[in-house]
Amino acid sequence: MEVGLGAAEALTAPADLLALGVFADLEPAGGAEQALEALGTPLRPLLESRGFTGKTGEALALSTLGRLPTATLLLIGLGDHDKVDGEVLRRAAGALVRGAGGAKQAVTTLAQALPGDQAAAVRAVAEAALLAAYRFDKYKADGNGKRPALERLVIVPAGGADEAALQAAVAAGRVRAAATNLARDLSNEPANNLHPADMAAAAERAVEGKQVRVSVKDEAELAAEGFGGIVGVGQGASSPPRLVELRYEPEGARGHVVLVGKGITFDSGGLSLKPADGMITMKTDMSGAAAVLAVMSALDDLGVKVAVTGYLATAENMPSGTATRPGDVLTMKNGKTVEVLNTDAEGRLVMADALALGSTAAPDAIVDVATLTGACMVALGKRYTGLMSNDDALAGELLEAAGEAGERAWRLPLPEEYRKDLDSEVADLKNVGSDRYGGALTAGLFLQEFVDGRPWAHLDIAGPARADSDEGYLGKGSTGAAVRTLLTWLAARGSGD
Repeated sequence: MEVGLGAAEALTAPADLLALGVFADLEPAGGAEQALEALGTPLRPLLESRGFTGKTGEALALSTLGRLPTATLLLIGLGDHDKVDGEVLRRAAGALVRGAGGAKQAVTTLAQALPGDQAAAVRAVAEAALLAAYRFDKYKADGNGKRPALERLVIVPAGGADEAALQAAVAAGRVRAAATNLARDLSNEPANNLHPADMAAAAERAVEGKQVRVSVKDEAELAAEGFGGIVGVGQGASSPPRLVELRYEPEGARGHVVLVGKGITFDSGGLSLKPADGMITMKTDMSGAAAVLAVMSALDDLGVKVAVTGYLATAENMPSGTATRPGDVLTMKNGKTVEVLNTDAEGRLVMADALALGSTAAPDAIVDVATLTGACMVALGKRYTGLMSNDDALAGELLEAAGEAGERAWRLPLPEEYRKDLDSEVADLKNVGSDRYGGALTAGLFLQEFVDGRPWAHLDIAGPARADSDEGYLGKGSTGAAVRTLLTWLAARGSGD
């Protein structure tokens, strides 16, 4: 789908669909009054008779009966006037795409509902429309059967806004959506077509022609260089592990950060085998690495002024005669030894190696992203990212970025008194705590052992990485969780905000 800007004249030009916002008090949003008056029907009685309340994301399609150049008028709820923000507009844009029916060309004034910052409003509408149009149907016999028919969306902003800023906002919306959809493509891909070597190849394709350098360590290099966690997790699989490094170093960079993503392309649990139902969605256990790769693919296009090094720690966790056994001891990249008591707690092992490597560059901040623990879902449900950090300022930046991006996050503690639960009788650490309680927190404490005291944050996306049903502008399946949060955070750091 194409998304572009249009002038006020677009509202009176022929199109299949005109989408207008309506507040919860049933007052039309900016730019909607004239079009609604042309219908010749009082708005409030009409909406009340149809049960339309104007709540956020609600949609009502009306035939214009030839009174407007467009065949269909789509009214979209925006909620209360004083609560309209970027996320409200994103949800409205999602409702537009889902409610477009067979329309191919649409025009909307939704961005005018946030008059204070038209660039941010335009970006939100563009971004969400492209996210809502996403479908993963490459394995369907009729791949286009369930795709939205909408081919072009024209966004009409309020008059007087800076044209260059608006065009840049549309471009940013496209890039952010494309990055998120890349992460969704990778995480939706069946595991038989996405092995660790395929992740490495996908990384090279994603940044081709961009200011990002890629290097890949294979299983022999990983073993020779002391990456005991990645090797240990991957040694039971016929498809060997990889560590992918991506470097973005713009001129005039304002600092350096490291991103680490968990890339378990399939997680059977290893010898600590998962139950059958627990494996069904385990192709998405590389969603953290997909998110980091997606972020790296967008930095050059967005002109982010921060140097970023991204690591994709990727392996398959499979049972076999060569697999790591419960009770085995692995030596990690930073020299610490880990007793593996549960081979299904493998994500923290591959992440630990990459975190240890990343910390040697003395970055200003390290952020890791992982579908790490079911315990985080027990604590926060399926829609919230659990955030843990050893640095209050960094945690605050990420929470603010998540809020701006419309991705829910909640900070969890790193209780020092729980650290003793990771003590091993035979090694420096064990990879699981003493009992099942507080599992997300002990996982975070484990990762903290490998960042060498650098400012660090851990994003556990086990819940929001995958959606069980369509909601707002994101559909069932992989959501690309954390991509937009990290892009928002990096843009803010690069601008000095």
